[in-house]
Amino acid sequence: ARTHRLKVRVYYEDTDAAGLVYHARYLHFMERARTEMLRAAGGDHPKLMAEEGLAFAVRRLAIEFVRPARLDDLLAVETVMTGFTGARIELSQRVLREGAPVAECTLTLVCLDRSGRARRIPAQLLAAFADGPHAKPTEGA
Repeated sequence: ARTHRLKVRVYYEDTDAAGLVYHARYLHFMERARTEMLRAAGGDHPKLMAEEGLAFAVRRLAIEFVRPARLDDLLAVETVMTGFTGARIELSQRVLREGAPVAECTLTLVCLDRSGRARRIPAQLLAAFADGPHAKPTEGA
């Protein structure tokens, strides 16, 4: 699957009292990376809702903090689609500093319609994400 990469600079607002990146800020960095991955695939959240009546929501998320990041660090967030079913996308995200992992995350997104019901992900969007050997239908799909 395509690996999307987004560079993120750590600002003062991202840090805690110890001068380290506050744990919740990693989720902000990862959300930005997923949004930019969608944009790079030719979509965006407002357009998806306006034209298809669809949105993505996080269903499951597991994160491991490997080492701290600090003020002014330049980080890279890598996002890869690792699997999918009709209405779900599984992603792996890593936050790196100079190539070394800072945080690693796996998550499942579900595609919802305006009423909150699960809906099949548009084929053209899946095709844009799944253009390589690692993305595959999830077992049991």
